[in-house]
Amino acid sequence: MSRVVVVGAGFAGIAAALALKASGERDVVVIERSDGVGGTWRDNVYPGVACDVPSHLYGLSTHPWPGWSRVFAPGEEIRGYLERIAHDEGIDIRFGTALIDARWDDGWIVRTGSGDQGGRATGDLRADHVILACGRLTEPRIPELPGLETFDGPILHSARWDPSLDLAGRRIAVVGTGASAVQLVPRLAAAGAEVVLFQRTPAWIVPKDDRAYTPQERAELADPLAAAALRARLHDEGEARFASRSGDPGAAAEAEAVARAHLARQVADPALRAALSPGYEFGCKRVLLSDDFYPAVASDAVDLVPSALAGIDDGVLVAADGSRHRADALVLATGFASTRQPYARLVTGEHGTTLDAHWADGMTSVGSTLVHGFPNLFVLGGPNAALGHTSAVLVLEEQAAFAAALIAEGADVRVTAEAEAAYTHEIVDRSARTPWVAGGCDNWYVDSRSGRLTLLWPGTVAAFRERLALVAHDVRRPSLTPEGALP
Repeated sequence: MSRVVVVGAGFAGIAAALALKASGERDVVVIERSDGVGGTWRDNVYPGVACDVPSHLYGLSTHPWPGWSRVFAPGEEIRGYLERIAHDEGIDIRFGTALIDARWDDGWIVRTGSGDQGGRATGDLRADHVILACGRLTEPRIPELPGLETFDGPILHSARWDPSLDLAGRRIAVVGTGASAVQLVPRLAAAGAEVVLFQRTPAWIVPKDDRAYTPQERAELADPLAAAALRARLHDEGEARFASRSGDPGAAAEAEAVARAHLARQVADPALRAALSPGYEFGCKRVLLSDDFYPAVASDAVDLVPSALAGIDDGVLVAADGSRHRADALVLATGFASTRQPYARLVTGEHGTTLDAHWADGMTSVGSTLVHGFPNLFVLGGPNAALGHTSAVLVLEEQAAFAAALIAEGADVRVTAEAEAAYTHEIVDRSARTPWVAGGCDNWYVDSRSGRLTLLWPGTVAAFRERLALVAHDVRRPSLTPEGALP
């Protein structure tokens, strides 16, 4: 029997393993369905994939890395960073081992299978505690498109990129203008592809100001004090952005002006500029960073269709506005199953209910980490644990430290239905007047089943840290409130 099973070897899983090791816990099994670490940064290999959080803030606080090549790290560098940590720290990871089923029976019984899909059963693990570090952006969302089967070219999601895809001289249709598309489209155009871009809703885009670090800068950042100072500055800048993303009128107006000026500088055509102008509040959708998307769209290489792709008619792409377009390949940059997490159907709690059923009206939790009816289970990066203004790794590290501390203390980690209802109400109340809920757009932060904000934490990192400390206090001393409920 293992004390702890960690599911996943992306940022969350590595953070959990490190926190457990730091707490003195040695009886840990990390399972990973794929053949390597990295999570999102292992799966996404499309041209141009990179982080939109500064490199020196996106890494783990315990493992600064002076060798980042750019202000915003390319995806392959981030994966390499996590691989180095796993190797250097001696984290024991069982690769090719997928979660098939986890259920509570006076402890956790975790069934595993081989390969990404958990094909052949590989055995059961018994554990006192389970940490779900499965990631929130793992299962591509494939839109229902009538006639899709009539398209005779390659069809792929941006998160399942085929490096062998021939781009030069090909007409490539891209569906979506979110975070992946704004990185991908300029690279397709630069590779000689002709791009037809289906845009359902334009995004707010601000300058990225990315650049390569000089050798001198990298040498200076090898000094731990210099690296810590840079991280502290980036942390403060990120926290300051919360105001503009969450609906502070003055901060939002200032940020919106920056975005509009950026669009005006890079797109001269008034009609195209109008098509690229959002009609919802700043921050309602994820604010994107790019210096090359607008120039690419304004070039002859990209044909913007300001309409969603509605279907395919005998191989021809038909937009919602009725226009018809031909393409040699179809790329779906359509996001992920974020509000309904795929792993949830595999986890059954003490009352015989799956996590998916428990979350039938949207994800709920206590402290964005614990769930009623699922003892000694910690969910990292799950309900209300994403951030819209700074590095989500900061929250993952807080959750990992929280879990490791309670496990090290031998706490029986349970929360009541009342505590979960109270925390859910708190999230609803804190988010009710934010752009994420009331900003006039559809986004992946809000669960359509309930209309609740279920992905984002509606506060700063500092506020999350303080809130999680209150949860830890109540878990440790449940007698202070009725049945352990939060005050």
